Amino acid sequence: MKLISKLTLFITLSKLAIVLLFVLTLPYLIGEIASNYTDYYLQQQQKKVLEVVNKNGVDSYLQGEESYGSYTMLKEEYISLEPVEQGFKLDTIYTDQRIIEQDTLNYRVLIHSFDTEIGTYLMEVGKTIETIDQYKRPLQRIATYVLLGLILITLIIDLFYTRFLLRPLVKIIKTKIINRKFPFNENTVPIKTTTSDFRFLDDSLIKLMEQIHVAFEKEREFTANASHELMTPIGILQNKIENLMGESEIGDLVQERLIGMQKTLNRLKRIVHSLLLISRIENDQFTKKESVKVSELFEDISDEISHRLSEKNISLEISLSKDIILKNINRDLIFQMFYNLINNAIRYNKESGFIHIKDRLNADGTYAIDLIDSGIGIPEEEISTIFNRFKKANKSEDSGGYGLGLSIVKSIADYHQIIISVESDLEKGTQFGISFPANLLEKV
Repeated sequence: MKLISKLTLFITLSKLAIVLLFVLTLPYLIGEIASNYTDYYLQQQQKKVLEVVNKNGVDSYLQGEESYGSYTMLKEEYISLEPVEQGFKLDTIYTDQRIIEQDTLNYRVLIHSFDTEIGTYLMEVGKTIETIDQYKRPLQRIATYVLLGLILITLIIDLFYTRFLLRPLVKIIKTKIINRKFPFNENTVPIKTTTSDFRFLDDSLIKLMEQIHVAFEKEREFTANASHELMTPIGILQNKIENLMGESEIGDLVQERLIGMQKTLNRLKRIVHSLLLISRIENDQFTKKESVKVSELFEDISDEISHRLSEKNISLEISLSKDIILKNINRDLIFQMFYNLINNAIRYNKESGFIHIKDRLNADGTYAIDLIDSGIGIPEEEISTIFNRFKKANKSEDSGGYGLGLSIVKSIADYHQIIISVESDLEKGTQFGISFPANLLEKV
């Protein structure tokens, strides 16, 4: 999962967790708010009563009676004044039940004692719990709406800011990693960013790519120069050996050794030619403007390699679409790539074995050719190295396999942006999958 996706998921989940936590604690919070508001309301009522008493005297409530009591029409609130002993002190708020006209009601009650010119009185101000609960529902609804609105606004802000903050990183990945092709020949433009970490990462990648490019160029130059320089002494040696073999006084033993030397030189010559071919491919010395019909290409390969098949009595079955054309390629290189793969399939096959070649169009628009053989297979630990140069395919000296055939295959594939996959079972066979990108395909 991408970093920006993880951050988006985290931000969203954290906001949802906050909402869930708030919803769970909201009834308690609203209850506390409503209770505190009710207590405040009762204290305000107490203050008003005391102001009236201080201004007009307690008799303004008593009206000649010993005590005073007043209820609202629906019994939601009440105020009462009763005489108590001189010096009695009490000031509290609590919840209690009251029986009023045979109705038992729960009240939040404020009790306060105060002194007047005619004695000490106890004041009670009450408000029913039911009226308190009436505040909870609208408060919960308002608080929920406000919270959801704030969460939505902050979520949008967080997502936009996260994307803005990570935009340089996304650009670094796209320009320095995803869309870069080895050996990094293109000029690299630094990313503009005020984030020091991203700037450091970008600079480090640019320096690393430059070092890789320089090292690769040196290796490529050495390979090309060494291959060219080797061809001259090889040619001289080959001519001398041929001249010696033509001498009449050379004995049979010397002649046999000269033949062995000639074989060794021929093998060395093939290696040098292969290195030169790889060097030319890596130096982009081949054009990619040709088109070829896949079925016709394999017919040519089959004709050229048929004598190798008959030597080991190997059957070749080709099942390919007749309407697929490969475009924007180098025909000779593609021919060489498949020729090398089929040649290897013959070399490491069993007597009277088989080679099956079939194709398929994938759902993503790519085109793949599978080459399946009944050969000796490749050990699992060697599959990742079979395309390395001079890596022996097996330990047999008769195989003549120095890994350059598959190295050429890999160079040609990389040159055309072709993907090669390998699956193999020892003593059962090997399957090479050659996948062509959609931009190289064309239908008749």
